[in-house]
Amino acid sequence: MNKEHPELEQSEIIKNIPLACADETTAVEFFEKQRWGNSPCCPHCQHANVYKMEGRDGFRNKRYLWRCRQCGDQFTVRTGTVYEDSRLPLKHWAFAFWRACSSKKGCSAREIQRQCGISYKSALFLMHRVRFAMSEDTTTLPKLGGNVPVEADETYIGGKPRPSALRTGRIAGTGYRKDSNKVPVAAMVERGGNVRTKVIPQVTQGNLRHFLAQNIAVGSIVNTDQSSVYHGVLYPIVKHPIGRHDVVNHSKLEFSRRNADGTISGVNHAESFFSLLKRGITGTFHAVSPQHLHRYCDEFSFRWNTRKLNDGERLALAVKKSIGKHLVYADSTC
Repeated sequence: MNKEHPELEQSEIIKNIPLACADETTAVEFFEKQRWGNSPCCPHCQHANVYKMEGRDGFRNKRYLWRCRQCGDQFTVRTGTVYEDSRLPLKHWAFAFWRACSSKKGCSAREIQRQCGISYKSALFLMHRVRFAMSEDTTTLPKLGGNVPVEADETYIGGKPRPSALRTGRIAGTGYRKDSNKVPVAAMVERGGNVRTKVIPQVTQGNLRHFLAQNIAVGSIVNTDQSSVYHGVLYPIVKHPIGRHDVVNHSKLEFSRRNADGTISGVNHAESFFSLLKRGITGTFHAVSPQHLHRYCDEFSFRWNTRKLNDGERLALAVKKSIGKHLVYADSTC
């Protein structure tokens, strides 16, 4: 990256995207630039002594192959990435990454199908792999909180059950979610920072305990609503002298409260994230199956966590995150 003028490099990314989405050679060079910069290396042995393979006409190999002089293996920019073993042209991948990174509420597979001229099955698998590239391994990330308050909340994603589910009695629920097949999603939002999400079978202390303990630093100030499910599971986290559990009572129309020490209690940031998630699912995707819901949560989490970046920077980060990940079709359908 150009450290003196980083905006110039990002403007080049944005300027080259239309060409990368229309021409395969430009798309390959675009992905090579984002992965290796000016120093291509072998993904097998990590050696930099590599060269482009050319045909008899002096142009690049039709498969855009490289060869490593150190280990002798051939490779392409696809090797070791989420788009490895994909027969779709990289220009379609460039368009999918661009739309997923620049659309605040996501991009549907139907749009990718229409714009790229591919089948819906291919477009859906393509977008699932893009979302998989955006996902994070939360076990390797630093914990939220510390000196910054963390908001923990949950929401329910889904719609009304089908009549057949009601007749067979497969739907169970209580209160206003009776006869509903909504799926609960828990989230933790660090104010001014990142979000972590998890699709859970039910909102219980057992399902939330590990998720909260794994992602919130001990001694943090944690904000929740009046749900009693948080009281027991948050005690090991907030029992530290500097920690605290602040509760706002939505049933009494309390949504934000200024405390005596000047801090503000509330879960409005978490609800803002849920608002974007629900608007995207309702307005863009229309319906999401429970087995794929976690991928959509990963996509919205990625855009939330990179909201301070411009579209070019977000795209470059998404392409870099696709390295070392692989999703086969069988795993994307279950």
